[in-house]
Amino acid sequence: MNKKEKDIPLQDTSLHSENEPMTKEQYWKKNISCVLILLSVWFIVSYGCGILFVETLNQIKIGGAGFGFWMAQQGSIYVFVALIFIYVRLMNKLENQYAASHSNHNETLTDGEENS
Repeated sequence: MNKKEKDIPLQDTSLHSENEPMTKEQYWKKNISCVLILLSVWFIVSYGCGILFVETLNQIKIGGAGFGFWMAQQGSIYVFVALIFIYVRLMNKLENQYAASHSNHNETLTDGEENS
């Protein structure tokens, strides 16, 4: 490493700075990662609890039925509905960040143009 490389600070290009607007690619990357995480949770709950671990979970009784049976019939549906609300909240937050980053950028451009 030479002297010039030591003087250059390392920058994380995966995160946008507050001065730069979020790009469409960054927006969609965050969107897809949220979707994949939520779908993974739903898969684990529905497939894992309803099929793979059903015998173990059936040792726990809920209303006279085993918990594994309940998860296969009802629990995975409840989890799916909860994940829909979580997705809505996450996407509203992401869209607000995206819109705010673009409105701040546009205001900066407008202010800069007026001052010139």
